[in-house]
Amino acid sequence: MMRLHNLRPRPGARHRVKRLGCGESSGHGKTSGKGHKGQKARSGGSIRLGFEGGQMPLIRRLPKRGFNNAAFHKRYAIVNLDDLNQFEPGTVVNEQLLRGANLVHGHFAGIKILGDGELKPSLKVEADKVSVTAREKIEKAGGTITLRETHRVEKRKVDFVSAEAKPEAAVASATKPDAKANAKSPKKKS
Repeated sequence: MMRLHNLRPRPGARHRVKRLGCGESSGHGKTSGKGHKGQKARSGGSIRLGFEGGQMPLIRRLPKRGFNNAAFHKRYAIVNLDDLNQFEPGTVVNEQLLRGANLVHGHFAGIKILGDGELKPSLKVEADKVSVTAREKIEKAGGTITLRETHRVEKRKVDFVSAEAKPEAAVASATKPDAKANAKSPKKKS
């Protein structure tokens, strides 16, 4: 019977530790496998990944051009129909319910329902995207699918004052004396 006291690592998983600095006859004496001098022979002397001894590294030598769409890529949380069988018929399946049931974790742009598996209960599903197969299976089981509206950031519109909308403001601005026009022109020196 397997118990904690008789657990053993797999054969070959553990190796004998290389003992360094145990005299010349050990084969790892004197320089202890570090060679003669130099940065890598020193205590704490290490070289970072990609360092080329001060030479211009490869990542800086290569040209960087073009557009990369990875920064604007939207990731969706994937939920299959097979996972929705745990809910009771008539349940409204939304993001809060899926997170509560540990079917969705982390930060996502939205939820996408895929048609893997068979759906038995009739559910009211709210998601951002749904595959054609998933939609057919949900409707076949007597459920409904509602696509959530994506929240888009609306740009602020500058509200211009028109003369038709506010005639008093237009008249006041027309009758107001112009400060630049009334300013005295500087005298020319002769």
